[in-house]
Amino acid sequence: MRLLYVVTEDWYFLSHRLPMARAAREAGFEVHVATRVVDGAAAIRAEGFTLHPVSFMRGRLSPLGTLATIRALRRVHRAVAPAIAHHVSLQCAVLGSIAAWGRPVSGVNALTGLGYTFTSGNAKALLLRPVLSALLRLLLNRPEKTVLVQNSDDRAGVLSLGIVPERIALIAGSGVDIEALQPHPEPQGPPTVAFVGRLLADKGIHTLIQAQRLLRQRGSNVELLIAGTPDPANPASVSEQDAAGFGREPGITWLGHVDDISALWARAHIAVLPSRREGLPKSLLEAAACGRPMIATDVPGCREVVRPGETGLLVPFDDAAALATAIETLAASPSLRASYGAAARRLAVERFSATAIGRQTVDLYRRLVGEPA
Repeated sequence: MRLLYVVTEDWYFLSHRLPMARAAREAGFEVHVATRVVDGAAAIRAEGFTLHPVSFMRGRLSPLGTLATIRALRRVHRAVAPAIAHHVSLQCAVLGSIAAWGRPVSGVNALTGLGYTFTSGNAKALLLRPVLSALLRLLLNRPEKTVLVQNSDDRAGVLSLGIVPERIALIAGSGVDIEALQPHPEPQGPPTVAFVGRLLADKGIHTLIQAQRLLRQRGSNVELLIAGTPDPANPASVSEQDAAGFGREPGITWLGHVDDISALWARAHIAVLPSRREGLPKSLLEAAACGRPMIATDVPGCREVVRPGETGLLVPFDDAAALATAIETLAASPSLRASYGAAARRLAVERFSATAIGRQTVDLYRRLVGEPA
């Protein structure tokens, strides 16, 4: 049983799809990965997976680049002959489905958060949206296709695009390693908030910076850690200069990319993600596994993890004042942080563990190839 993952970036496969790929390997699947290779080749091959370098164009429209990617994926299909192709993200779902057209392969199309085209209000996104919606209906409504979503809001969004209900499966994310990520005692020092993610406007980075400025104006000693880097291929990314500027502001430390996420949460009291939309945010799942209370926006994806009055606080998106007030609330209450953090850990263990999510994903794969789950 050959399983082909199609992912735009090698780092994204390693950070967001490795638990389910491992579960598939343990279940007897031969795992192949088609992706743009930067520096993840050794790590992918060390897992026993077969790597197929494929170039993807992100952040700009390139007809020639798109055709080259489709041809490259078509060659991979001919060489591998997978039983299942798991396409991760909107771009991979479209290009991968076109490349697999006419081949005897089941397609799993993971639409994680629906992507920039469906969340942005700029002219380019608005122009592309109806065209992309029609293309998705054509490609994903076929009998051998499954659309995989991570939350009920995205399921409703996919239904609104015209995807028929029987083609849709819901699995809550890719799982978090609850054995490696354990609860930490709170650090000493002033209350510290941490953000983990790409530095995008859609992730709420500007709102977060504004909230921190408001806190300083109010005389708060809250510190902010920012773990992440800009993503130049994404139209919503901040620049490197902006990111460096954030780190020079009072009470803000820009850490760049952080490998040891457990050590990061050991330095923070509170996790924050003021995003405009998510599939199921890995940064919050990891914070929950480490027993950290959370503050996020009341949007799809975030509210799957942040349950008001239980695991954290929800605020409106793009509302810096509300975010600052929520941070103040948790910063001032060690008992509330302890209660929310303990509940967050329980939620991660009970619902979002890599073992549970991997089992659900493998069951889906087995159904697609006609084996009993």
